[in-house]
Formats: sequence, C-alpha cells, structure tokens
Amino acid sequence: MYQLFIKPILFLFPPEKAHKMTITLWHILLSVPLVSGIVKWWFRDNHPSLTKKVFGLSFPNPVGLAAGFDKDGKYFEDMAHLGFGFIEIGTVTPKPQDGNPAPRLFRLPQDEALINRMGFNNDGVDAMAERLKSKKNSGFIIGGNIGKNKDTPNENALEDYKICLHKLYDYVDYFVVNVSSPNTPGLRSLQEKGPLTEILTGLKKEIDQKPVKKPVLLKIAPDLSNEQLDDIIEIVLTTQTDGIIATNTTIERKGLRSKTEDIGAGGLSGTPVKKRSTEVIRYLSEKSGGNIPIIGVGGISDFVDVKEKMEAGASLVQIYTGLIYKGPMMVKNIKKSLVQ
Repeated sequence: MYQLFIKPILFLFPPEKAHKMTITLWHILLSVPLVSGIVKWWFRDNHPSLTKKVFGLSFPNPVGLAAGFDKDGKYFEDMAHLGFGFIEIGTVTPKPQDGNPAPRLFRLPQDEALINRMGFNNDGVDAMAERLKSKKNSGFIIGGNIGKNKDTPNENALEDYKICLHKLYDYVDYFVVNVSSPNTPGLRSLQEKGPLTEILTGLKKEIDQKPVKKPVLLKIAPDLSNEQLDDIIEIVLTTQTDGIIATNTTIERKGLRSKTEDIGAGGLSGTPVKKRSTEVIRYLSEKSGGNIPIIGVGGISDFVDVKEKMEAGASLVQIYTGLIYKGPMMVKNIKKSLVQ
C-alpha cells in the first residue's frame, strides 16, 4: 500500500513538507482509539529473543529510529507505534535556531538517498525538556542527540554539550555527542583528537557527579581515514565513552546516478553510504577487539542490510532514509526476519 499509493503522493511534495504532512497525519490517526489499538497490535510485537542489553540498557529490540527524524521530541511516542526498540531525538542545541535556509532537504530517488543541510534546526533544549516531562512509560529507550549552536565558537563547544546534558538528564536514557554533521560550519573539526578528548572527558566528569550514570555515545562521520578512526578508538577507550554510532551522513558524491550539481552542499544518506558505513563498523570492531559497542546506521533498507551491519560488529542498528523509501512495514519485516 505504501509503495503503490502513499509514497507516490508524498513524493509530489517537497521533502520537508511531506515529512510534516506524514507525521501530522500519523498523529491524527493514532488519536482514534480503535486505530491506535490496531496499530499497536500490528506493529509493536517484540519477540523475547529480540531483547538486547547494550551500554547497560535493555533494548526490547535492536532496531532504532535515527536522530534527525524527530528533532524536537514531538513525535517519538507516535513513531514508537511502528515497533522501534529505541528512538533517538535531536540533534538539539542549547538555544533555538532556524537552521539553514530552505530548500535544505532533497530526494535522490534513483539512488534511494537524501541530501540534507538542515543545520541543527530545533526549538532548543528547554522546549525539548518540557515535552519530555510529560512522556508516558512507553517501554522503549529514548536517546538524546546533542550538539552545539552554530554561533558558539568551537573552543566553547563543551559548555553547549554540558547544557544539553544537564537539561535532558532526567528524561532520556542515553546521550549522543554529535560532532559529525557536515551542516554546521567547523563542527567536524571537533572530531580531532584534542577537542574531542576534551568534550568527552568533560561530559564524563559531569555524569560522574550524578547519582544515576547514563551512557554517552559518540556519533562519527563516514569520511574519516583509518588513521582518524584509530584516534577515535583510542579516545573512546581512554575516556571510557560507552559506544559509537557509525555513521552520520557523507559529503562524498561518487557513484551516484542522480545529478547533484544544482543541489549544493549537504550530507548524503541512504543506500550510497551503506558500504562505507559497514566498512567503518567493521574497522572499529576489529581494531578495538570488539570492546566498543557500536550502533550501525547508514543505508539500511531491509533485513539483509541489518544482518550485514551486525556481522560487521554492530550490536544495534538505526534507520531513517530507508523508512522514507520502504515505508512503515520495514521495521516489522526486519524484526520478523531477525526472529526467524
């Protein structure tokens, strides 16, 4: 039904507008008790064998929704009805910001891909915290993906990450340090050894003062060299960071069937990043001796892709772009295959 009817209609609209239309309609449908009950019965079946304990957390299943879909913590309860084991919200920054000018999200249907240069558009961490205060006990894990404001100098980045950490601490289950988006000028330079060590060490010190310790993960770009990945492994192990999310979007454009010259800058996601994402996962897993838990993300559209990521060393996976091209049955189908 999604491929034949819903997707062709949605693809008539600009991507950002289609996104808002989809989640608004989904919310309206779920407000009808009968529909909500049917959806919950159909999608949210979690076989006991799917449960995974990672980072000290118990995930009802290993398939998560990646950050970027729900930037402000508005839709995570609605999206949980599709059967995700965990949902990552954000990237959120201390102060609200508009992000980059539109158009800033582009489909590449021939490649089953997206290019985005959203630029951390969000309502700010205070607004997200207020929404999370009223969340119900939903039985799935929530991650908070945190970043710095565009106008914060890199030398002050740690303070932005600290603000987000403290304001969300009581409401999310784990944190993700996003230093790998290509759409905030200079952000990726925070992946370098010095500044990254400072940020991760600083956040760990803050968490050490909390009565309840929560995991901190690092989200990295797929465009890092092996030497840079070696530095990442060393930093993660030295700072006792709890895991890595591999990977964010890529700035590479090689091998695309779609013409992208008129699109301009932005991060590429979807099928074209699948191979490189898996290579990074495998490299991190092998070089660390399997001592760093990894969430695999990048180009996942079916069970075969999930299996590939897990065989490379991922404990959990996340999806986003694949959901747009394959539709809401994707999560259920992957979980069914995992059980089998």
